[in-house]
Amino acid sequence: MAELEIHHEVEHESDPMGRTVGILAAVLAVVLAVVTIASHRTHTAAIMHKSTANDQWSYYQATRVKSHNIELGENLVSVFGVKNAAADKMLADYAAQKGEYEQRSAAIQKKAQEFDEMAEADESRALRFDIGEGLLEIGLVLSSLYFISKKKMFPAMGVIAGAGGILIAATGLAM
Repeated sequence: MAELEIHHEVEHESDPMGRTVGILAAVLAVVLAVVTIASHRTHTAAIMHKSTANDQWSYYQATRVKSHNIELGENLVSVFGVKNAAADKMLADYAAQKGEYEQRSAAIQKKAQEFDEMAEADESRALRFDIGEGLLEIGLVLSSLYFISKKKMFPAMGVIAGAGGILIAATGLAM
């Protein structure tokens, strides 16, 4: 029975640069995974804040409609010119309700604006994570090109892109 022998061209060759580039690629991949998760979580937070802001704006709008209905009631009582105790009581009740709706709508509007600002801040942070993610991906690909070309220029460019991605993503954490 014949034995099959497989020969590798680089069987006894050692490539210390290849090991270094392999470790670099692994580190870039881990940092890329962390930045990607941060990006996704920040986009999710932005969506949640925007959704809450939209809910608050809808609530604000409903409160303003109620306030306008009260104004309509006041106008109708005034137009019909009814002057008696029941009309005076109704106008006083309308004034109290109108004041309550004005206060409530102002508080709701403030809350909605806060959630809008939070959503905008989240989107700004997410953009930084996205740019960092893109640069880390480019750095990983460039570093990996060393294994095809054996040119040290590719891992050097990969380190530069990866470092840029890390710095930009870190600014997203600082916001």
